[in-house]
Amino acid sequence: MTTAAAPARRDTYVDFLRALSLIVVVVWHWAFTILDWRADGPHATSPLGFTRGLWLATWLFQVMPLFFFIGGFVHIRSWERAQARGVSMGAFVWRRIRQLLIPAGIVLLLWIAVGGLIGSYFNLTGVGRAVKLVVSPLWFLGVYLMLIALLPLGLWLHKKVGVLALVWLAGAAMVVDVARFGKGLEDIGWLNMVLVWGLAHQAGFFYQNVVDSPRRNDWALLWAGLFGLVGLVGSGLYPGSMVGVPGERFSNMAPPTFVIVALLLFQIGFAELLRPRMQILLERPRWKRLNELINEFSLPLYLVHTTGMALFLFLTWLWLRYDMDKPADVDLGWWLTRPLAIIGPLICTIPVLLLFRKIQRRGAASAAAATPPAVPAQREAEQPAVDAAAQEEIGSPRRP
Repeated sequence: MTTAAAPARRDTYVDFLRALSLIVVVVWHWAFTILDWRADGPHATSPLGFTRGLWLATWLFQVMPLFFFIGGFVHIRSWERAQARGVSMGAFVWRRIRQLLIPAGIVLLLWIAVGGLIGSYFNLTGVGRAVKLVVSPLWFLGVYLMLIALLPLGLWLHKKVGVLALVWLAGAAMVVDVARFGKGLEDIGWLNMVLVWGLAHQAGFFYQNVVDSPRRNDWALLWAGLFGLVGLVGSGLYPGSMVGVPGERFSNMAPPTFVIVALLLFQIGFAELLRPRMQILLERPRWKRLNELINEFSLPLYLVHTTGMALFLFLTWLWLRYDMDKPADVDLGWWLTRPLAIIGPLICTIPVLLLFRKIQRRGAASAAAATPPAVPAQREAEQPAVDAAAQEEIGSPRRP
């Protein structure tokens, strides 16, 4: 099977899914992160450990499989366009790595520096753990950078064996789980960081095939994934939650288990079943403006949202004298304050976000000024980090 030729129309639904995936993660972190302050610093937990049945929500809101799937489509389409303009694979991969590595590196280095200064000046314990929690969401960018680096291999497999590559990756992920849980080889589970996320990314190469296929195939993907989730979780072999929950035997995400393969199928089918309605909505002026807005700010927001959350918690402690050592009581009152738990960090994140965007643009302008003018074949590789991906998808005609 080969990827269908790219039609002329851009797929705004791809933009929407990619940006929405990041925003869902941001809102989840703000609303549902519970900090348990101990002698060695803050430890993160969530209401999943205290609320019966809430783990089912993670089957929809753990959206990293869908994000990597969309990323695969973005990369193959972007590469096809870059290749047509004469850009080499090495230049294409390096440019994309640099586009993500620089902004993520800025956030990481700033927090390491700030944490070191605060810890040494005030002689505080637990600062290192606090910094680790703030920068921990960057793990997904590390995986994304790995997938970009492996793009030449993924494209080679796609060309040589097509859909068989997906079968091999899924089978290898299952074998890793068998060795990990059946033979007690715990460390081998980290291979699934490559196999499971590589599968999601590789599946994105077939995005256009999924879009062009009959609607019943979307139902088939959804039901196959759902039955897989029910069977794997219902067997008792895997936790029900698709995110880490303190107290569980292990996490389905760190490292990913075969359950995430079933989750990927379920989410692809679910997203495609929503496509006809969402494409109509995204043509409307308000939805179109919303789509453009979230695409412009989703990645920078993801990079700094925990910084805004840290500022909000610090101000809450400073002004309201909130007792950070008091364990959170997940009761009705706690649930009623969830809107405030989103609004507060959002207000604190906005100035950080605007400052970060200003630094990004100034850095991009300086780099552009220092770079010789590109020939037309190299133009594609000169686009800014966040806007480049949003401009490169080519979509499909609406399917009946």
